[in-house]
Amino acid sequence: MGTRQRTTRQGEAVLAALSANDAFRSAQELHAELHRQGDRVGLATVYRHLQVLVDRGQVDAVRTDDGETVYRRCATTAHHHHLLCRDCGDTVEIEAPAVERWTAQVAVEHGFSDIDHTLEIVGTCARCRASS
Repeated sequence: MGTRQRTTRQGEAVLAALSANDAFRSAQELHAELHRQGDRVGLATVYRHLQVLVDRGQVDAVRTDDGETVYRRCATTAHHHHLLCRDCGDTVEIEAPAVERWTAQVAVEHGFSDIDHTLEIVGTCARCRASS
């Protein structure tokens, strides 16, 4: 049985800030946005609520090339992957049945069970390519 965290004003503010934009954003960016809006939420509180939202499957977290974790509220709570523009942060949620079959096959071949995985495909979107 998991730990249940009650919904708070700060948690709702973090979720609303994530919902206002489709791009992945850092905790620091969300914290700054909340302060601009007049919401006095501490950075540690933002991190704590982001982790709760990730644990609940309401938010995805990915690690950038420089090691920073960024967050995004996704359209689905079903398992999916992301195609992410390295320039503008534009993100497309994708299903990848071939990847799912491959990970299951690799796990079986090596005697693993109860597997999980993440896949983020990073590139440059058409809009950014056109503006270069």
